[in-house]
Amino acid sequence: MKRILVILGHPNKNSYCEALANAYAEGATQKGHEVKMLPLHSIKFDLNLSAGYQQTQALEPDLIMAQEKITWANHIVIIHPVWWGSVPALLKGFTDRVLLPGYAFKYRKDSPLWDKLLAGKTGRIIYTLDYPIWYYRFVLGAPAEKQLKKMTMEFCGIKPVQVNRFGPIRNSKPKQRNSWLNATMEIGRNES
Repeated sequence: MKRILVILGHPNKNSYCEALANAYAEGATQKGHEVKMLPLHSIKFDLNLSAGYQQTQALEPDLIMAQEKITWANHIVIIHPVWWGSVPALLKGFTDRVLLPGYAFKYRKDSPLWDKLLAGKTGRIIYTLDYPIWYYRFVLGAPAEKQLKKMTMEFCGIKPVQVNRFGPIRNSKPKQRNSWLNATMEIGRNES
């Protein structure tokens, strides 16, 4: 059985993304996995990595707790909306502040390469959007998906990373939204 951390990257409580996170967690729990939730809207931290990697910025207690949960997990699920083609600022600030050198990766001296310190973990991204999925993926190139999957999770060693997409959310009917919730619960149940 897996130790699953579900990171909710939507800044608003009671969002549809939160309903998806709860559906996933319910399905995974039914399967016997141990699930912990990390709703970013409920933790307190400065979103801005103010000095980049030039200086150490002290982690707030909630970020220390987040790193402990990431370390505990062997499967990390990130659920978020796509806004302006990308992830919300809350999720971007969280990754900037938590996935630090020495914790999530380590640059090698005199080398363009790095060590992936979160290797051995697997991942999943579930996102919502208002575009038709085909348009976002094949016309726009799915920038949020590439950023989070390739340039964040896989950069730190989390691999493989599965992706599920739901949309367009805008103007969707309750029947469609319920179908997506059921599909997400099934994804949780089928996590292996």
